[in-house]
Amino acid sequence: MTRRPVLFVTNLVAPDRVGAFQALHARSGIELALFGGRSHHATGAVLDHGVPAREVEQSDVMRLAASGHYRAVVCGTAGRIALPAAWAGARRAGVPFLLWSALWAHPRSAAHVAGAVLLRTLYRDADAVVAYGPHVASFARRNGARRIAIAPQAVDGAFWSAHPDGPAWRRGAEFAVVFVGRDEPGKGLDVLLDAWSRVRLAPPSAALALVGVDGMPGGVGPQPPASVRNFLSTADVVVVPSRRTSTFREPWGLVVNEAMHAGTPVIATDQVGAAAGGLVRNGRNGLVVPSEDPGALAAALRLLRDDPDLRARLAAAAQQDVAPYTFRAWAEGFAEVLPLA
Repeated sequence: MTRRPVLFVTNLVAPDRVGAFQALHARSGIELALFGGRSHHATGAVLDHGVPAREVEQSDVMRLAASGHYRAVVCGTAGRIALPAAWAGARRAGVPFLLWSALWAHPRSAAHVAGAVLLRTLYRDADAVVAYGPHVASFARRNGARRIAIAPQAVDGAFWSAHPDGPAWRRGAEFAVVFVGRDEPGKGLDVLLDAWSRVRLAPPSAALALVGVDGMPGGVGPQPPASVRNFLSTADVVVVPSRRTSTFREPWGLVVNEAMHAGTPVIATDQVGAAAGGLVRNGRNGLVVPSEDPGALAAALRLLRDDPDLRARLAAAAQQDVAPYTFRAWAEGFAEVLPLA
C-alpha cells in the first residue's frame, strides 16, 4: 500500500529552501501547498521546487487538509488564514498537526496581539512544534507546546562554499563589507549606514555593497544566488544589523549560514535569530552586538578592519561550526515527529 504524503503548507519556496524540501520529501514524503505572497529572501522565490507541489488559495487550505489524502499536516506561521485553516483541516481529518514555528516573540502590532490567543491555542494543541532553533523552542515551550523538535536552518553548503565565478566587486578595496537584505526597518540598514559613517570608511580603501537594495550608494539590487555568493565570499565581513519592530523579529537570517559557509565572518545583532539560536557565537565564529547601537557596530567594524588575523580565525571557526547545519539535519528534525504511515 502506498504511503500517504504529508501536506506541507507554506507561502513560497526561496532558493535556499529547495534542498531542504527535497531532503524532507526523500525522508518522509511531502506535498507542498503554496499560497504565494511576498518573498522574504534577497534572492526571491523559485518555481521548480523539485518536490510535488500545488498552488492554492489560503481559503482552500482547510478543505485540502481535511481531505483525508494526507497522513499529517505541517504549516508555518505565514499567512493570515492558512495556519488556522490547516490546523482545523487536520483535526477534521483526524491526522497529526505540526506547527513549523519561526517565532521567538509575539509581534506587537494590534492585529498580531489579537491573534496571539489563537496562536497560543495552536502551540498547546499541536501534536508537535518544529522550531528553527533553541530560541524558538524556548518561546514555544513558554506558550504551552507539548512536544518540540529542532529543524536547524540550513543552506546548500557545497554551493555557498564554492569558489566565486563572477567578477570582483570590491575593486581593490582593502576592507569590504556586505549587507544582504531589504531596506525595511526590521533589517536595520540605517544602523549599518550610521556605523559605516562613524568608522569613516570610504572608497577606494573600503567598499560597502548593499545586496537587495536599490536607489542608494552601494545598492546593487536583488541578485541571483551565484551573484550573492560572489559578494559574500569575496567580502571581509558580512553584517546582519536586524532590529526588533512591532511586526518583525529576525527568525534566523539564512545569509548568516551562507556567509559562514563562504568563510566570511559575520557581525550580527542580538536580534538575529542565528545569534540567539546559537550559530553566531561572539568571539568564536563572529561578533554579536546590541541592536540599534551604531556605536557598538562601528566598534566591531573597526576591530575586524584592523585585525586580519582575527578575521581569519573567526572565518575558520565559522566554516567548522556551520557544517552540521545541513538539509539532512533539517529533514531529520521533522521526521522525528512525523508519523511513519
